[in-house]
Amino acid sequence: MELTSTAVGRDTLFGFLDADAPSPRQFQPRLIVNEDGDTMLRAILHELRRSTSFVFSVAFVTPGAVATLKQALLDYAGRGTIITSTYLGFNSPQAFEELAALPGVDVLLLDDPAEAFHAKGYLFRQPTGTAAIIGSSNLTESALQRNHEWNLRFSALDGGNIVHQLEAVVARQVARARTLDQDWIDAYRRVWVRPVTHGAPQLIGPAGATRASEQVLPNAMQVEALEQIDLLRSAGERRAVVISATGTGKTILAALDVRRAAPRRMLFVVHREQILDKAISEFKRVLNAPDEDFGKWTGGVRQDNRRYVFATIQTISRADNLGTISPDAFDYVLIDEVHKAGARTYRRVIDHLSPDFLLGMTATPERTDGFDIFELFDHNVAYEIRLQKALEADMLAPFHYYGVTDYVDANGEVIDDASRLGQLVAPERVDHLLRAVDTYARRGEPIHGLVFCSGKDEAHELSRLLNARTLRGAPLRTRALTGDDRPEVREAAVEQLERGELDYLLTVDIFNEGIDIPKINQVVMLRQTSSSIVFTQQLGRGLRRAAGKDYLVVIDFIGNYTNNFLIPIALFGDTSLNKDSVRRALIDAREAGSIAGLSSVSFDEISRERVFRALDVAKLDSLANLKAAYTEMASRVGARPRLIDFARFDTVDATVLANREKTYWRFLRKIRKADAPSERADRLLRLLTYLILDGKRPHELVILQALLDRGEQTRSDVVGELSLRGCSHDDAVVDASLRVLDRSFLPAKVHDDYLPVVEVSGDRIGLSAEFRHEWDVDVDFRGHVEDLVETGLYLARHRHDWSAGFRVGERYSRRDACRLLNWASDQTSTVYGYKVDRATATCPIFVTYHKSDEVGATVAYEDELLDEATMRWFTRSRRTLASDEVRAITSNSVAIHVFVKRDDAEGTDFVYLGRARSQSPEQEQMPDGNGGAVSVVTMQLRLERPVPRSLFDYLTVGAVATPEPLPTSDIAWPEQGPVPGADVVHGDEQELLLPFDLAAELKD
Repeated sequence: MELTSTAVGRDTLFGFLDADAPSPRQFQPRLIVNEDGDTMLRAILHELRRSTSFVFSVAFVTPGAVATLKQALLDYAGRGTIITSTYLGFNSPQAFEELAALPGVDVLLLDDPAEAFHAKGYLFRQPTGTAAIIGSSNLTESALQRNHEWNLRFSALDGGNIVHQLEAVVARQVARARTLDQDWIDAYRRVWVRPVTHGAPQLIGPAGATRASEQVLPNAMQVEALEQIDLLRSAGERRAVVISATGTGKTILAALDVRRAAPRRMLFVVHREQILDKAISEFKRVLNAPDEDFGKWTGGVRQDNRRYVFATIQTISRADNLGTISPDAFDYVLIDEVHKAGARTYRRVIDHLSPDFLLGMTATPERTDGFDIFELFDHNVAYEIRLQKALEADMLAPFHYYGVTDYVDANGEVIDDASRLGQLVAPERVDHLLRAVDTYARRGEPIHGLVFCSGKDEAHELSRLLNARTLRGAPLRTRALTGDDRPEVREAAVEQLERGELDYLLTVDIFNEGIDIPKINQVVMLRQTSSSIVFTQQLGRGLRRAAGKDYLVVIDFIGNYTNNFLIPIALFGDTSLNKDSVRRALIDAREAGSIAGLSSVSFDEISRERVFRALDVAKLDSLANLKAAYTEMASRVGARPRLIDFARFDTVDATVLANREKTYWRFLRKIRKADAPSERADRLLRLLTYLILDGKRPHELVILQALLDRGEQTRSDVVGELSLRGCSHDDAVVDASLRVLDRSFLPAKVHDDYLPVVEVSGDRIGLSAEFRHEWDVDVDFRGHVEDLVETGLYLARHRHDWSAGFRVGERYSRRDACRLLNWASDQTSTVYGYKVDRATATCPIFVTYHKSDEVGATVAYEDELLDEATMRWFTRSRRTLASDEVRAITSNSVAIHVFVKRDDAEGTDFVYLGRARSQSPEQEQMPDGNGGAVSVVTMQLRLERPVPRSLFDYLTVGAVATPEPLPTSDIAWPEQGPVPGADVVHGDEQELLLPFDLAAELKD
């Protein structure tokens, strides 16, 4: 929307004078304090997308903040200026390196030690005015996303005095500033001293140095995990498993529990020898026991008579070794990476030993080999922390993920699933790789990188080619490692990487797990994502915290791969198998600029479209995927799972699971986990599954729950129950809900597929005779109904609007709209693009934004979003301003609801944009396909609230062409991963010996 005197005037009136005044709400003054997702980062991204140039005048800048904004600044079509300073020495040489490398951005520097430059202003130039955000936020990660800040956003036209004031102060700063250049940065690096704060508790991860005076204390999540483990032990359980994200300190957690349990003897089993010494070191820190209490059992070393024994599975599982151990020799046994416990070696050890308590630890309990880890541990999941939760809790290093378009050759061929080795290692692809790394990799610090390739030959050849190249003026040093290399060769290469003697290790899959390289600060993915579990494992290689490592950079080269849809599934931890959920996460991440904690996810435009396109054709809800998800949940709960289990554990979308075969009972029958329901039970459950399980309106569920609990109800009873539960309860919604439950809402032609659940007789409402019969005679039917109602209410509370209104950004079908607008019946077959319903005075409008080339001329309407709050919209052809339905819309005598989908590949659901009012109707002509013309009415639909810019961009950007269509992808599932590290407290806290703002920035 363009800055106009009308828009700004109305928004200013609303913001400063009258909160009840109608306004477009696009330029109103707003206070941004970094709460409830309304962050400075979101606001800056929003203003960048609608500005032609910008000026940031900020005292403090961090490399991480630049990394968060990098893709947005790379995509920016205008020109930007950033003015900063050397005030208090806060800005590091690395921060200046990052700023200087930004294309299209002029960086100016105020380098006067006597000037206390402390500005915090962000100005965005638009064609007719300026938007500004001024307050307390510097250009730092915490100030943009987490700190409690006060920033006022406002807009003004060119003639406004505040615009003149802003331009004047910027001009004065520019006049005093110098241009940032590499010579100045090099000189600054030689004299710069990092500011120091004193007294703040320091967090030492598992790899941190330690002193005798340190006491290892559990962090908040470890406290919770320890309590849960202790509760299980107190209840008499002898086995438990902890699911803990890579890098979150599983070893420290295990040591803390051993300290709490104080066993007589403990055995810790690992799968690789090089992990033993690290584990022993961590346990010594936590337990503070003498060295002689710790023993190692591996290869030629056998110290199995110690109190705390650390053994490799390869050694202890040998028959001649295991036979020498009494089953009760250890009263506490720990199994690291317990997802491997399906192997015979592990089972042999576990079956032989009989400890008082067995604890397993893993980041990825879901297996593709059919082994049931949960059953092995009596279905006792003591604690679980996945990747996203660990990032939010600051237990891992944040990451900045960049999805980058892979190499396209001179013939337009894109790297895809079938690319030949010659294309993968073409010199031009190496050039493309190095350009991307130069653009996205952090500057001013040594690279410690992992590159994941698609095959061994590619890894070796790329390493050879890279070793003949330079990056940022320095020769590259890389080495390829594969499964063919001996363990000692791998270990030596890892040590070289950590010492800075190598820049990159190139591999295929050998570093997915079981390797600890905290210094890794860059992960490059040069292969398609074949599994979201593997993607998460490879990402996790770089998430361990290390001294001097602020964040991890992830550069993912995205080709024309069928499996690209797995990328957002892995990044967001979305295992719903619901395409709409994944799309929403992608759109929200672009709008917010960040995901869990201070991490961010960015795609260039082509890569983003490739991911969306792969998602469109993916078959997430395949029977194979759903069966795998069912099996995993059955293992977790130790019984046949109910729908509510999937909802509460936030795994597969319960509605996807139930609707796959029309009911959950039918699905169970399909995978041979249940007998077939009776025909009557099936038709009743089909009605409930089809219309009310999704929870988009809670009313039917509340009414049915009341009937199940208390029997027949009067209408006033139903109204009272709805009122008590916080639901709307006017006659229209009560009548509409009852029409759904008695099936009269459905078209008569499909009535035979369903049976009514309720009967309405005058003022009395009761369960139907068919329903009462099944409820009385079939205990399985009763269980399915109770599960369905509980699940529907859960989804209504946690996913949808309990008041039964539409939610902007959520997806709805035409049938959903008919139901939620309280129409007398489902009129999906006659709604087409829109329909006026006189009884409810409503009109839903459905727009397919990018129409198929096969659409006929008289329905190829040029509907278009003009901005985030305005759509140019066409009625049906052969309509005039005098047509009854058109007059209802143009007079705004009906409530207009706007729904849009990008194209038909998205399926039958539409994104809700909100309520709208029509304006500026005009009667026009459009081609009829036969050389003639027919009448049509066009108008503007003004939304009550602007939609998020990321949603606007998603809908309006067309699909990116690719050489060949992607085949439907039907990937069998397994999913998830993540858990805690320890906080070490050093002495007593002291005062911060710096000015308040600088100390706060450093501390945060």
